[in-house]
Amino acid sequence: MDSRPSAERGGVGEVFRAFAKLGVTSFGGPVAHLGYFREELVARRRWVSDSQYAELVALCQFLPGPASSQVGFALGLVRAGFRGAVAAWAAFTLPSALLLVLFAIGAVSLEGPVGAGLLLGLTAVAVAVVAHAVLGMARTLTPDVRRALIGVAAAVLALLLPGNFGQLASIFLGLTAGILWCRRIDVAVSEPLALRVSRRLGASCLVALGVLLVALPVVTALTRNTWFGIADAFTRAGALVFGGGHVVLPLLQAEPAVAGAVSQDQFLAGYGAAQAAPGPMFTFAAYLGFEMLDGWAAPLAALLALVAVFLPGLLLLIGVLPFWARLRGNHMVRSAMAGANAAVVGILAAALWTPVITSGVTGLAPLIIALGCFLMLTVWKFPAWIAVLTGAAAGVIAGVAGIGLAWA
Repeated sequence: MDSRPSAERGGVGEVFRAFAKLGVTSFGGPVAHLGYFREELVARRRWVSDSQYAELVALCQFLPGPASSQVGFALGLVRAGFRGAVAAWAAFTLPSALLLVLFAIGAVSLEGPVGAGLLLGLTAVAVAVVAHAVLGMARTLTPDVRRALIGVAAAVLALLLPGNFGQLASIFLGLTAGILWCRRIDVAVSEPLALRVSRRLGASCLVALGVLLVALPVVTALTRNTWFGIADAFTRAGALVFGGGHVVLPLLQAEPAVAGAVSQDQFLAGYGAAQAAPGPMFTFAAYLGFEMLDGWAAPLAALLALVAVFLPGLLLLIGVLPFWARLRGNHMVRSAMAGANAAVVGILAAALWTPVITSGVTGLAPLIIALGCFLMLTVWKFPAWIAVLTGAAAGVIAGVAGIGLAWA
């Protein structure tokens, strides 16, 4: 049964505190972030229902940009309007960006047994969080044989076609199967999301994005200005990326403004640190911006790169939302979304296997940590942040002791 969301609207402070906690505890990449979001904001706080949440996930998977950050932005918008959306983005993004800037100046290091153990424990916790999310969403979004089969087929397709192409193909499969199979099923219609985005504002955001993508390269070529060059490079990368932070790597490497200012060793070191940090992988842009300039200009360049890489995906999301809100009331669209929601479960299940389990369970110690944290979430009903702290502590102990870190 789909739990009903709370009808109350919250304040900006509530949104900021919720996402600040997620910003320092959400390890494991975009799929794991979606699991953390569901645990904290759907299961515990009931800001939206499972079906509403799955709709947002499916929609953001179709759009360029960082899917987890777009989902978080939309959840902040639902809860507290546009100020809440900005608060959600800032609180979820800034902890990771700050850690990466500190890494750039040498103030943070994950070397040695303590750092390695900490990373091991946190990736194991991500396994438990994603598994818990898959289990909970499957109960709600695949309640009958047809939708369960859609979920299984989507999982198989996502495993056979790794990467973002497989995810997009799985959602398309879900949409098609929903139209064909779910039209006669009594699909529960979720309450519309309280987004309050007008069509005029949506269209304005789409126009603004188009102007940025056309004007920035022209202005950069005419002025040869470093700041315009940074804005141009990171805006273009953010607009062209499907599938999250890992996909942005080759795009940023190919940008002349970045390649000319950041060495290959610096680039790869920062990319490794970004994978170990909580929050969105797109905060790698802050590290690169900091490395591109010196002195007082470095932190400003980090901030500019950070905003520029996220801005296209957020503008596109705002631009699409009002039109989607009108479409979702159509019966055929509802049937299609029932299939797409089932496909989202399949995609998360596929991602649970690879890369979450394959990269997170590398030995006996992470296996025990993952199972223990899964029991904490499912049986003992601990909040996710307690599981994160427990898993991190257990990982440090295993790292220092050197026990069960890898399969023999």
